[in-house]
Amino acid sequence: MTKKEKAAYIIDVLETQYPEVPIPLIHSDPYTLLIAVLLSAQCTDARVNLITPILFAKAKTPQEMIQLSPNEIREIIKPCGLSPKKSSAIHELSKILLNEHQGEVPISFEALEALPGVGHKTASVVMSQAFGIPAFPVDTHIHRLLTRWGISNGKSVVETEKQAKKYFPIEKWNRLHLQIIFYGREFSPARSPKKEKDTITLKIGTAKALKELC
Repeated sequence: MTKKEKAAYIIDVLETQYPEVPIPLIHSDPYTLLIAVLLSAQCTDARVNLITPILFAKAKTPQEMIQLSPNEIREIIKPCGLSPKKSSAIHELSKILLNEHQGEVPISFEALEALPGVGHKTASVVMSQAFGIPAFPVDTHIHRLLTRWGISNGKSVVETEKQAKKYFPIEKWNRLHLQIIFYGREFSPARSPKKEKDTITLKIGTAKALKELC
């Protein structure tokens, strides 16, 4: 099966299994989504969703956020991990949004990636989920799955993003990256994969992936 054929098969399966793809992180606008995605680095969405309501009850806009000190933010977000860096980034990016972007989250990869604590993956999530701009955010889970399915060579998340954008139609990107995450969590976790239910790996997985299922 060619990579193009594999991509078509993945789309067919995921569109059937996940016709609706809600955004996993609780948010109300581009700013709260940006903060939630930043907090999700090396933290589960479930834990982020426990913490953000507490944070947003105190500050849900850049104007409100800069009224808190980095230490106050840090105390709230501690359960998400990496709290010193994340709290500093949240405070600083909020000031930048006010000073340089009229308090709004910019609709630009370049401007987003210039913000403290915001890398390419975070910017891609915000562009796709907040603004509907085609992007294909690749986290470690998507990198792992597209490697095990033979779409990516597995060398890096950068290479995986290039391969994903090459073989999947641009109009599918924003939905597909979420569908892959949902599928991975339900049927193909890194530990204890559900062998008989992981239909995509069974059908198109690499030799190494199929061996792991045995």
